[in-house]
Amino acid sequence: MDNVDADVDLSTLERAVINAFQGGFPVVEHPWEPAAAALTERGVDVDAETLLATVRDLDERGVLSRFGALVNAEEIGGTATLVAMHAPEERYEAVAETVNDFREVAHNYEREHPHLNMWFVVSVADEAEVARVLADIEDATGQETYNLPKQEEFHVGAKFLLDGPVSDGDLDLSHLGPDVTPSGERGITARERDIVVEIQGGLPITETPYADVADAVGQPVEWVVETIKRFNEEGKVRRVGVIPNHYALGYTENGMTVWDVPDDLLDEVGPAVASLGFVTHCYHRPRHEGVWPYNFFAMTHGRDEAESQRRIEQVREVMTDFWDVGDDEWDSLFSTRILKKTGIRLDERADAQVRDEEAGSADA
Repeated sequence: MDNVDADVDLSTLERAVINAFQGGFPVVEHPWEPAAAALTERGVDVDAETLLATVRDLDERGVLSRFGALVNAEEIGGTATLVAMHAPEERYEAVAETVNDFREVAHNYEREHPHLNMWFVVSVADEAEVARVLADIEDATGQETYNLPKQEEFHVGAKFLLDGPVSDGDLDLSHLGPDVTPSGERGITARERDIVVEIQGGLPITETPYADVADAVGQPVEWVVETIKRFNEEGKVRRVGVIPNHYALGYTENGMTVWDVPDDLLDEVGPAVASLGFVTHCYHRPRHEGVWPYNFFAMTHGRDEAESQRRIEQVREVMTDFWDVGDDEWDSLFSTRILKKTGIRLDERADAQVRDEEAGSADA
């Protein structure tokens, strides 16, 4: 896990809040009371009112990206894919603007690579739409796209922990609240769709965040609490809590390491690399013969280039436990610029996955 040095300008309480609630925030109608009690038990004396004010202030200052439920778009429905492209230097800005104009493009980064210097994510409601979107992007830019869909996920998620109380980030209150049973359904009902759209940008930072969501979607608060808690257990929500802005915490180096792992070793290499606390994403993706020889991606973050290089070296050391890694069998691509970052369009993806309300017995 990542532990930021004490020179970040945050109080002891603020550090405790960020460490404690990056996952496992209680999904109950009045969450601040049990959250404050749990922090107090860990040696950080705080009441519910002060805890709420602290989270609100961290959010307003940009230390948090948001507070709330991190929705797992893949489990809601639809698909997202990573795409690489070469944009000629003399036309780079124009190509970037054209790509960014596509509403299906959620993120776009400039990365250091001699050829594939633009990397973006395409999010659609139906996997069949990917080919159409990429063909349209190629027609509009005159550049070939290289689709790199996720073939296996070894790890997604990161905790950016700070020096201070609850430094292990192990305060988990997700067990609180009603008992729920996973629905076993991949799709969502119309009522659940309304919740997904309402919470995708975060929960209200109020005394009663779930009740406020219930008011917004016109449903009973008990049902909203049960649904979000069930989503958390089903994987439709990855976690509920504070989502730190890692740039605000000093993690400005975003390194995408890529590896040409022998295919028969992927199932061993993946979990080993995923176990490194600073690896935030870890996937198996396809190669593109003659252009892109790498089939394994591991994302790392660091506060400066030296720290990033140390972490990349740690990934390489893990790799060498499995095979003799040649210099031409791996690379690291640092992002040099964020070209677009609007987030996944969950409303469209959720709309396409709505199933018959009667099919979801968990909603009854």
